Parts: sequence; structure tokens; C-alpha cells
Amino acid sequence: MSGNEPSAEDLARIFEQVKIWGRFGPDDERGALNFVSDAKRAAAAALVREGHAVSCSRELPVEPSSENPRPAQHHMLRAGDAATMPGGAAFASTGDYIGVAFHGMATSHLDALCHVLVGGRMYNGFGAGEVKSTGAQRCSVMVARDGIVSRGVLLDVPRARGVRWLEPGERIRRSELDAAERAANLRVEEGDVLLISTGRDARRAALGPWDPVGVGLAGLHPECIPWLHERRIAVLGADGVSDPFPASEVPGWPIPVHQCCLVAMGVHLLDNLALAELADACVARRRSEFLFVVAPLRVAGATGSPVNPLAIF
Repeated sequence: MSGNEPSAEDLARIFEQVKIWGRFGPDDERGALNFVSDAKRAAAAALVREGHAVSCSRELPVEPSSENPRPAQHHMLRAGDAATMPGGAAFASTGDYIGVAFHGMATSHLDALCHVLVGGRMYNGFGAGEVKSTGAQRCSVMVARDGIVSRGVLLDVPRARGVRWLEPGERIRRSELDAAERAANLRVEEGDVLLISTGRDARRAALGPWDPVGVGLAGLHPECIPWLHERRIAVLGADGVSDPFPASEVPGWPIPVHQCCLVAMGVHLLDNLALAELADACVARRRSEFLFVVAPLRVAGATGSPVNPLAIF
């Protein structure tokens, strides 16, 4: 990689270097989820010693803010003051409605492999035309319809640095992943769900919300992409969106981590997680590995799903 900043040629070379198209057959749509074997799931389940569960999801963001320009919708259809069913039946209930455009910087969600395209192609070379007005015909969230269950690993980069949080726009270098791994006393392995904390929750709690597009978010430097490929992770998650913001100015590569993970490597992404409570749980137990469970909504043709992932110790 030339100097500190990758060029378009550098990123194209990385993309080709980490591309696994055809590895699991020409019709494969699961990508790196193929690294999660039954044996991997069983070994992950054996990490549960207490039964303590930690949610890694933010609350559904229904209030508009600088980081949430398209708030989710939640309103009551039938409340307690009008709970009697139509027709005067002797039965009362309450009900509500939820709607959400989950891609963005506010909602905890899973990106399906059809969410991002490079050169008009998604993972495994399927064309952009496979995503129709009726939904994705290939690589939709339905490839994870039986859930994602594996070993979860948290790399707490601010703790490894000795700071409370990373500032917006900061980029995590490959050497810092190694350092955070050593601090956690583990090694990221094939089939893991890798979670990377940048301290976004702590910064928001101290300073309030900010515009993640304009002001920025911390994320991974592109030099980390080959590292992720070498470890054969199944899923990558972060309290940001893995890519740093403001977006890259390299022509054709505005979000290289998304582009290389989703399209080249077939690695599903978890964006906007809440990792502060998980980080505290890891410190209290002196271990940063746990059973991790993600159950996306079964929506045929969807490009992803809002999720409430669980870490279980």
C-alpha cells in the first residue's frame, strides 16, 4: 500500500486478494457463514458457564437526531383507554405498529450480502439485476434465516489504547487489532463473529449525539481488510459501521470495508451495535469470548434486518 493513504489501485488489489468467489461453489449465497460449522456452534455453546445474557442492540431509534435523520416509527394502534375490540366483544387488548428503514447510522442491523455492489456485482459475482423491485433474488438476509450462532469475540480498541473512546474519523490500524487481541488474551479464529468497539457509546453518553456522516465515526483502516480475511471471520460487527467516516475520497471506494467484506469476502456486517455493556461484562469476567446469537427477521428478498444480538457468558 503506497504511503499512509491507499490509492484506488491499492484497494482494487486488496479486493482481488481477499475475494472468495467460487470457494463454496458458483451458486453459494452464504459466503463466510460457511465457516460456521456445527462443531463451531457446539464449541461456542460450551462457552456458556453462567447463563448471563447481554444485549448488543441499541434501542429502536424513534426520535430524530443528528445521527438519526430517518427515525423509526412506533405508534399505538390500540391503547389501554380504547382496548375493547370492535363489535363490543368481551375481550380487550393493546397493539402497536413498528416500521423502520434500518440501513444507516442509528439502528442496530445486519447487512445482507446483496446490500453493497462493486462494479455492478454482489458477492460471488451475482449481478445487480438480481435485486429487483420485489426484493433480492440472491444473497438476501434469508441466507441467515436459521440464525447466526458462533463464538463471539470483542476487541476493545479504546481499552487497549488506554482511552475512553476513539474520536470521529480515527482509523484503527492493523497493528492495533493485534494489540487488542493480545490485551484480550485470545486469537480471532475461523468462523468467529468479531466485534470491534470504538467507544461510540461512551462518547455519546459524555458529549451527546453527533452527525456521524459529517463529523465522522471511527473505523478500520483498509489495511485491516487482509487481516480479517486471514482470520476467516464469519461476521464483522462494530458500534459504528466498521468503515470510518467521513467516507473515503478514493474514487470508487467510499466505504472499502463494506465493499470488501460484503462483496469480496462474503462477510455479513453488524452495524450500530451497543457494546458498552458487553465490554464491561468482558472486563468483569476477564474474558472476551462468548456465545453470540443473531436472529434476523425472515423477510424474503430483504437486504438486511434490524437485530437484537445476544452475547451469552
